[in-house]
Formats: sequence, C-alpha cells, structure tokens
Amino acid sequence: MVSSDRVRLVVLFGGRSAEHEVSCTSAAHVLRAADVERYEIVPVGITRDGTWVVADEAVAALEEGQESLPDQLEATGTTVDPLQVVSPTGDLPVVVLPLLHGTHGEDGTVQGLLEVAGVPYAGSGVLASALAMDKAKAKEVLGARGLPQVPHVVLRDTELESAADAVVAAGLTYPVFTKPANLGSSVGVTKVRGPEGLADALAVAAQYDEWLLVEQGVEAREIEVGVLGNGRPRTSVPGEIVSSHDFYDYDDKYVDGTCQLLVPAPLDDEVAEAARALAVEAFLALRCEGMARVDFFYEEDGRGLLLNEVNTIPGFTPVSMYPRVWAASGLTYGELIDELVDLAIERHQRRSRFSTKR
Repeated sequence: MVSSDRVRLVVLFGGRSAEHEVSCTSAAHVLRAADVERYEIVPVGITRDGTWVVADEAVAALEEGQESLPDQLEATGTTVDPLQVVSPTGDLPVVVLPLLHGTHGEDGTVQGLLEVAGVPYAGSGVLASALAMDKAKAKEVLGARGLPQVPHVVLRDTELESAADAVVAAGLTYPVFTKPANLGSSVGVTKVRGPEGLADALAVAAQYDEWLLVEQGVEAREIEVGVLGNGRPRTSVPGEIVSSHDFYDYDDKYVDGTCQLLVPAPLDDEVAEAARALAVEAFLALRCEGMARVDFFYEEDGRGLLLNEVNTIPGFTPVSMYPRVWAASGLTYGELIDELVDLAIERHQRRSRFSTKR
C-alpha cells in the first residue's frame, strides 16, 4: 500500500461513446464497493454531448447508504468545470478513477486532461491509452514485438472500394470479422461469412471510426487475463468466455446475460502460465500501467495462444471478467479499487520527480 490516508475519489463515468451505458453500470458498482471510510466519493458524469456534471442522484444515494445506489448511474446533475472538479481542494488529496469505456475517455483524451491538471489517476497514461484503444496501431506495435496475432487487414474509410481486394491480397479466408479500430464492447463488430457481406459490414464499422479492421475468423476458445501493476505488473488467473451467440457480441456481454464466464479457465497449467506471461508482455509493450485486461484466442489444435486485444479500462459491471478473475486470484472488488488508487498515487509520485527546468 502506498497510503491509507483518506482520499477524495472522483469516479468519472458516462462519456461521449457508444459504450456510455456500460460505463454508467461499471460506475454504479464501483460506488457500491468503494470503502467510504477511506474515500470521499465524488461521482462525476460526462453526458453524451460532453458536458461534465456532478451526479446529484448518485450523491444523494451515497448519503443514504451505498445500498441505495441504483444498478446504473445517470450522467445528469449539476454542471461543473472539468478542471475544477479534478483539482485538489481542501485537505484531501484527489485521485481520479476513469471508468470511461471507449472513445473520449479510454483513448488518452481524458488522461491528457488529467495530466495537465496534475492529478493522480488510475490506469494507463496518454500513450498507452491511445495505443491500446486503436486496435490497428496496437497490432502494429505488438507485431513488432513478435507477439502472436490473427492475420488482419487495416483499412481507412476512404479505401472501402478496394477492401475486397485487400482481404484477398492478405490471404484472409471467410468468415472474417470487421470492426472499428477505436471502440470496444463489440460495438460495430460483424461476422462476415462471405465476400458478398463485406461492404455492408464495413459500412457498419465506419459509423464509429475512420480506421477499420478486417480480422481472420478463428475457431478458438476466448481467454482473458487481468493485469495489475505499474513497472512490475502481476496477473490474475485466466478466465474463459463461452458465448451463447454466434460470437461474443454486445448483447451477449450486457443484454442477455446468457454467456458463461469460467473462472478460472479450464486450461492446462502450462497454457495458463503462457497466457499470463504473454499478457505481461503485451501490457509492457504498449507501456500500460495500473490495469488492463488482455484477451486471447486459444486454438487448442492449431497455433495455440493468439493475442486479440488489450483493454486499458476493462468493464467493472457484475458480469465483467476483470473483477471476477481478480476475485478468483484472492483480491476482492473493494481491494481491487484500493490497489488501483495506490497505483495511481505511486505513478503520480514517480513521474512528479522529473525536472521541468533546463
């Protein structure tokens, strides 16, 4: 532990993203689990149009008791200035916990504001957040480090007319998956079974981003590993997603609730350790800090573990894998929040020692 002193914990949620609702649900459960003896909790929502608000209803619910909080917060309330709400005031130090999934929050934009404000915040910095959010650039960096990945093609929305030729040139075979490079929670993702469906699928992805990915479909198990730490991160036991849909899409994750999360994943010890080692490699290659969930495909009778993506602000909802794998590794939900705060303070103190003088 860096410190056990009382902290003003600003929980940021909502945001200008297609993952707005997921963030609101994550935040509700963090507010329920945070230690009110250690934290003065300030729930701050960001509306879909980018307005920052103190979530008055959540504040009132906290005053009544954490059990009064709803399952999902609302990004509504009293409008506030972003820099003012995250700046230290009074006697308590401030730590920000961003739970902003997707663009305008997980992609380095909010992290840049917090750097300018000079406030400690949980999770990765600007570079790692931006890299991990942009799946196309992340694959480029991870590929340069020799980490195993599925074959893929990166396209810009100005190149859609030549997409079919690019898929053939790359040697991809159907089915393939199309997705926006900068988003998560499987929003905008389509499974394409043949070339006749490629254009429409890319048009869906292009509603969310100008950079698009076409990835080779694989018959594989989906394995996820939690990573926690700064310079010397540690890993959780792996978990496994068993989808009830054709693939692990948004509805399977958050709407139907019919997918299975197997924690720990039923893997041979050798494979589990390999996944954990690869997770750390990916985490460090992208210069992540604080937390991340690293996702893999596992071809049992093929290429083995294939890195899918790194999520720097993984979901904290009741059905989310990240809290579950850490609980199975001996770290409760509340302890996980505490450690993220401690890591934020440690990182801020370490980076504050660098000189700004000539």
